[in-house]
Amino acid sequence: MFKPYQSERNFDEMLEKDGSVRPHYQDFHKVMDQFSEAELREKHETAQLSFLRQGITFTVYNDNIGTERTMPFDFIPIIMPPETWTMIEKGMRQRVEALNRFLDDVYHEAAIVKDGVIPREFVEQNPYYLKKQVTGIDVPLKNHIFLAGIDLIRDQEGTYRVLEDNLRNPSGMSYVYQNRYVMRQVYPEFFNRHSIHSLEHQLSHMHDAVLDHCPINCLAEPRAVLLTPGMYNSAYYDHVFLAQQMGIELVEGRDLHVRDNIVYVKTIRGMQRVDIIYRRIDDDFLDPQVFNKDSALGVPGLMSAYKKGNVSILNGVGNGVADDKAMYAFVPEMIRYYLNEDPIIPNVDTYFMRNIEQRKWALENLDQLVVKNVGASGGYDMLIGPHATNEEIDRFKKKIEEEPHQYIAQPTIQLSRAPAFQDGRFYPCHVDLRVFVMRGKKTHVLPGGLSRVALKEGSLVVNSSQGGGGKDTWVLKGGESNHAEQSS
Repeated sequence: MFKPYQSERNFDEMLEKDGSVRPHYQDFHKVMDQFSEAELREKHETAQLSFLRQGITFTVYNDNIGTERTMPFDFIPIIMPPETWTMIEKGMRQRVEALNRFLDDVYHEAAIVKDGVIPREFVEQNPYYLKKQVTGIDVPLKNHIFLAGIDLIRDQEGTYRVLEDNLRNPSGMSYVYQNRYVMRQVYPEFFNRHSIHSLEHQLSHMHDAVLDHCPINCLAEPRAVLLTPGMYNSAYYDHVFLAQQMGIELVEGRDLHVRDNIVYVKTIRGMQRVDIIYRRIDDDFLDPQVFNKDSALGVPGLMSAYKKGNVSILNGVGNGVADDKAMYAFVPEMIRYYLNEDPIIPNVDTYFMRNIEQRKWALENLDQLVVKNVGASGGYDMLIGPHATNEEIDRFKKKIEEEPHQYIAQPTIQLSRAPAFQDGRFYPCHVDLRVFVMRGKKTHVLPGGLSRVALKEGSLVVNSSQGGGGKDTWVLKGGESNHAEQSS
């Protein structure tokens, strides 16, 4: 039933340009080719029902109305040979180490600014740079990035490139596990036959990494909690899953109380001290005494306890200065400056609209570029030039001219594709990959990560909030051959 499609313009994860199947997909393809159309439809339905029964949902906000949906899922996995994963893993460790050193630097000596590697205005005028609130605070292990989510794409040559760094509240790890769980229900035959990296111990590593961030004034066995904005947050499922799997309490701001710069949680045994908070609340809402005074999600006095070294907050407060879409362009220079290494995984070229010459050129070529608001996420306030109407291009021209510092532009990359099975047929869809990096005393990179897929045919936007879905990601173990290895 599966027929090779034209893949000359885009790198295809499964197919070579001549339509033949790549070596590491061959065993999977042979098995899949044996299924009838009815069997494939049944597997598709089984996968969707599994998500529905488990209540795996996310919330889409539109016109201030939140709509809860099940996560769209495609059961054709992304398969990665071992040498590719080794390269990605090294690249992720390198990048996140440099970003962490940058964060520690800009909130202490700011040497990278004094040395002229990064223009001062890009740091000091960054709305996420919390100089007044964070400068001088020493965090455990000097580690500001407990969990990073780095988004990768492949260009038309198949080269991996970093698209975006997420160092505040990267979501989606729960979907990696649920995708694997569903695939085991749908395709038990594959997991008996293929040698695939397991996810089994990764949440134990994550739990250990949380507890590694014991604050300097911790007096006993540290107690950690996960702080959520609550059930109306789009990533609430992620929060519940991670808290349950790590065996830590899921709390909201109203469950916590600060007294004499010590944080306590309400329990049936009374108030209990909290040492580590893995927060999934943005900086602005953490503490109404310091940030947004109208916040009902945070905890009054929390920042004071943080500064005194009585509680750790993960990820670090003020991380946003390192992961906005403008600072992204400087990460290769951070790697050279702090690590004296060349970047293992390159960036996508980026043009600053605050630069007069680059802006002039970009405004003349918007129909060929992708334009992004440096502070937005989830695919919002974004122009994809080749797919935009004249009215949309004119609207973005006006936005850029009014607030040039707020926008960057990048060339339109011919994103790689992979086959998807939806509505009873196979067709190619664009994909990207979010890789999760967990840092405590040791660094662990979750094998594979979350493959996101633009299920709307021809779309380049993979975000779930924009109609995208997920795929399972298989990292093959090394061996004599690089294709899916038979274990029996």
